[in-house]
Amino acid sequence: MRALPASVLAVCGLIVSACGGAGSGGTAAGQAANPAATQAGSQARTPAVVTDESGTPAPAERAPAPKPLEGKTVVIDPGHNGGNARNPKAINRKVNVLTQWKACDTTGTATNDGYSEAAFTWDVSKRLVKILKNRGATVKLTRSSNTGVGPCITERAAIGNRSKADAAISVHADGSAPANHGFHVIMPKKINGPVDPVVKQSSDLGVAVRDAFRKGTGLPYSTYIGNKALDYRNDLGGLNLSTVPKIFVECGNMRNAAEAAKFRDAQFRQRIALALANGLQHYLTT
Repeated sequence: MRALPASVLAVCGLIVSACGGAGSGGTAAGQAANPAATQAGSQARTPAVVTDESGTPAPAERAPAPKPLEGKTVVIDPGHNGGNARNPKAINRKVNVLTQWKACDTTGTATNDGYSEAAFTWDVSKRLVKILKNRGATVKLTRSSNTGVGPCITERAAIGNRSKADAAISVHADGSAPANHGFHVIMPKKINGPVDPVVKQSSDLGVAVRDAFRKGTGLPYSTYIGNKALDYRNDLGGLNLSTVPKIFVECGNMRNAAEAAKFRDAQFRQRIALALANGLQHYLTT
């Protein structure tokens, strides 16, 4: 889905200065200062030239190259929330996603041994935030922890809209049949609604992330959803209500034993975050 001037060395012991003044054995009061002393004092105020080890003047310090995502805003939506299961009344209330009414949010899925989708998406998203910020982007999250409830899918879309994000990405993992495997990217369809003007940009974003994700993680395209890991839907509030380019990425199937093992590996989650960052950067800079 954020120049410093050259250093000048003034080394006290390397520059000779002379001081004149009245006193025992010194220049008589009222006598003109020694010209040599005046010259030395002038030299003391002259900046020293920075040189390399051979004594050759070093080139002026160059301004660092601009970061690739400077000026770009990215909104990251970690799917679900760790506290959703504790408040079914809040997350089950219906909200209008324009094509239908849906639950405010859900608990998400989990691996067979209990590693939740909410924990997975939170960890990957935090890693993604760090990478994008290091590349110069301004990054905003739709939730601030993995202990709360929600926000609703409508508010998740609104956060991206208010931020006027250049791109938004919702991070998920699927909970399909154990034999199913692979990742897929979900993009919006036109619905005669607010998302229509950014459907094309969202598709471009989806393709960029799809390609980077495949390259960076080695995971295959989904064997059960989409065409070459691309799926277009009109029933997701986070997409239908978005006025900025936005996609969902289902990083794989948490019910598949092989993919579940990868998701539990912190190093692999870092690979996922890096792949998502590369896909976002490709979209934002081309």
